[in-house]
Amino acid sequence: MTDKEVMLVAVGGVSAALVKDLEAPLATSLGCRPVVSRVGLPDVKYAFNKDRGQHHTQAILRRLQGLAAPGQRVLGVCDVDLFVPDTPFVVGEAERESRAALVSMFRLRQGTDPEGARRRLQCEAVHHAGHLLGLSFCEDARCVMYATAQPADADRKNLQPCNTCRNELARLRTRPAAPPVE
Repeated sequence: MTDKEVMLVAVGGVSAALVKDLEAPLATSLGCRPVVSRVGLPDVKYAFNKDRGQHHTQAILRRLQGLAAPGQRVLGVCDVDLFVPDTPFVVGEAERESRAALVSMFRLRQGTDPEGARRRLQCEAVHHAGHLLGLSFCEDARCVMYATAQPADADRKNLQPCNTCRNELARLRTRPAAPPVE
C-alpha cells in the first residue's frame, strides 16, 4: 500500500464495471493509485432513514472504514439517495480524518443521458478522492474541487484540478506522510 492508494468499493449492488470506470480518471487527475476492492458492501438498508426516504452517509462511511487497511483511503460508490443532516441531499461526502468517502449515482443521472451521468460520477469521484488526499473546496467553478450543490454543477467542472489545486496537491505530496489513523 502506498500513501497515494485509494481503494474503490462497490456499495449496495453497484456494478463492478461502474466502479472500475473510475480508475483512469482518478489516476490521471490526482496521480493516485486506485485499487478496486474485491469486497463490497452489498446492502445499505442499515443506513436508510424512513422519515426522509434517503440513506445517511455517515452510516455507510463507518462501514467503508472497516474495509480499509490502517492508513488506506477508501472511496465507496453507490446508487441510493444520500443525505447529511440539514441538507436536502448530497451527491457524496468525504471525511478526511477517517480517510473514507462516498459518492452516489442516484442524483447524478437526473437530467442527463447515461454518458453524462457517467462523466458526472467520474467528476464527483475525483472531487471526493481529492478531499481524501488533502485538497479543500475551490472557488473556481470549472475546477473539479468546486462544491457541487446541484447535479448539473458537475457538468461545468473539468475532471482535472485547476492550477491552484494542482499546486496544492503537489505541495501535499512533498509533505511527510502523517501516521496512519487507527
